[in-house]
Amino acid sequence: MSTPTINPNEAAHFGALAADWWNPHGSSAMLHRLNPVRLSYIRDQIDAHWQGDARERYPLAGKSALDVGCGAGLLTEPLARMGATVTGVDAAPENIGAARAHAAGQGLAIAYCAGEVAALPPATFDLVTSMEVVEHVADPAAFVAELAGRLAPGGLMILSTPNRTMLSKLLLVEAAERVGAVPRGTHDWDQFLKPEELTELLEDAGLEVVDRTGLSPSAAKGFKLGGSEALNYLVAAHWPTAR
Repeated sequence: MSTPTINPNEAAHFGALAADWWNPHGSSAMLHRLNPVRLSYIRDQIDAHWQGDARERYPLAGKSALDVGCGAGLLTEPLARMGATVTGVDAAPENIGAARAHAAGQGLAIAYCAGEVAALPPATFDLVTSMEVVEHVADPAAFVAELAGRLAPGGLMILSTPNRTMLSKLLLVEAAERVGAVPRGTHDWDQFLKPEELTELLEDAGLEVVDRTGLSPSAAKGFKLGGSEALNYLVAAHWPTAR
């Protein structure tokens, strides 16, 4: 029996935002600003992992991808456009409903499922992603282990999450929620993971971290990769290669 990882209160919180998820000026506006930067990192890691060409339009052609905590599909849809056969899973049925409706409107065939990762049919995936999710689950270690169990041999995993620092507490929790940049109750600072803590969880699941970078605000672009990890960071991991 797998350990349940869904926090019902978190699922309800994000499910209540489902109808507004695709509005770039609504409650998910911050995610819309983050998404291009995260996609840039994901694309770079895809090309590095599979020795791809940055000019290739469909770098995931012939590959499968799993996005866990997919919300209404902000990441699953770009992955599908990169050529992947995509599955998205989310704790909130409302989000899955919104994701299915939006994908249908875009003419994209994406398999969506509400519930635990463990409830998916037995399968592994070439690419496993989970953006801003591990800090919302009931059992981070069990969650990371579930993700690892879905990663195919030779596959790539990419995660992003806020760092647990005083700066993130000030800006991501207190200031952002106070001014309405993110809905109130979105973040619990105590659940944030430091990079070394997430690395330990990945290593305990048998994976090897191959890259990590900061994701921070930029006056010119909104957000940028590299530099400080004090607010947020991304991690890429894969199964260790034989030496």
